[in-house]
Amino acid sequence: MAQMSSSEKTVHIKPTLTEAQVVELAERLYGLKVSNVQPMPGYDDQNFHILVSENQATRDHGQSYVLKVMNTVDSEDADLTEAQTRAMMFLSEKGFPSPTPIPTIDGKVMSLETFDCGEQSKTHIVRLLTYLPGIPLSEMPIGPQILYKTGQTLARMNQEFQHPILKSLQRPDFLWKLSNIHLLNKYLYALGEGSDRQIVQQIIQQFQDQILPNLCRFRQSLNHGDFSHTNILVQPVHTSADRSDLTELQQQLDISGLLDFSDMNYGYYVFDVAISIMYLMLGSNDPVSAGGHVLSGFESVIPLLPEERNAMFLLVLCRFSQSLVLGRYNALLYPENAEYLLSTGRAGWKCLRQLWSLGQEAVGKIWFETASPTAFDADPVSV
Repeated sequence: MAQMSSSEKTVHIKPTLTEAQVVELAERLYGLKVSNVQPMPGYDDQNFHILVSENQATRDHGQSYVLKVMNTVDSEDADLTEAQTRAMMFLSEKGFPSPTPIPTIDGKVMSLETFDCGEQSKTHIVRLLTYLPGIPLSEMPIGPQILYKTGQTLARMNQEFQHPILKSLQRPDFLWKLSNIHLLNKYLYALGEGSDRQIVQQIIQQFQDQILPNLCRFRQSLNHGDFSHTNILVQPVHTSADRSDLTELQQQLDISGLLDFSDMNYGYYVFDVAISIMYLMLGSNDPVSAGGHVLSGFESVIPLLPEERNAMFLLVLCRFSQSLVLGRYNALLYPENAEYLLSTGRAGWKCLRQLWSLGQEAVGKIWFETASPTAFDADPVSV
């Protein structure tokens, strides 16, 4: 197997703040007196759930926030981070359950902070966001109702950004941008030799032959870029529902939070729905049919053009390829996380192989006939 070159190893140095540093930041930057600090998951960034005993400005008690400290690489692009933050603010103002950035004492949406890391200092962007209630959809049974609501919410969110002006979100070289699927070629060695690599190579070639020349036919939009089952929070419509009865609960979920805007980029309506279908397939007991319910919800707001519908199958395969190839690559780059990266990838490879085996005609028939456009219209979406 080929070895990674030093130029390929972009090192995202994750911050390592202590609880005392978090408490100091919250008070100095935001005027908050912290009563409790709890670490939250974060691969490249460091996140903390903080409880506030007293807000020095308003004297409010018992508030809850998320303090985000970004890795060194992403902290170098302040314009991009600010654009993503402004996008969250815009969506929140429109009524979407996205985190609301809390300004610093001097009115900034983020702060560039330097921390002593032993022999050298590191600079990280710090932001404070409102804490959103809910359970990640990845921890819940994913049924047709919530899939429909997810597709509908994604369409409504994208619709608000038909004419975005945030130039820093163009991101022409962004590895996770769906139109940059060709950039995977330099990482294919991570797959070794065999059928999986051959499938991905054919998918990349089909994108270049069939999709790339016709991008001008797709409608542009600002993409969330990672509208996945891990970035969607849900909660029961009826708070008294017994969570132990998951079969009943899956029919009573509303979306309570939309997280992680770090992959936002200019793209196309059809890109975002394909990305979402790919991730929601992973959490569904009926992966292939899941795409039909997401599409039905999306098209209840934004009906897709014939050429967009025709591209959907290949675009979902492209996102699977991005996720799985980069997962294998990162397992080589960060062997300490290999077990996690490869275990989550196993379900993805199973889905990709299943879709590839079935083919576009069979999968398209399932997707576009799974749910009628009015299947859930009697149950409006709450956002």
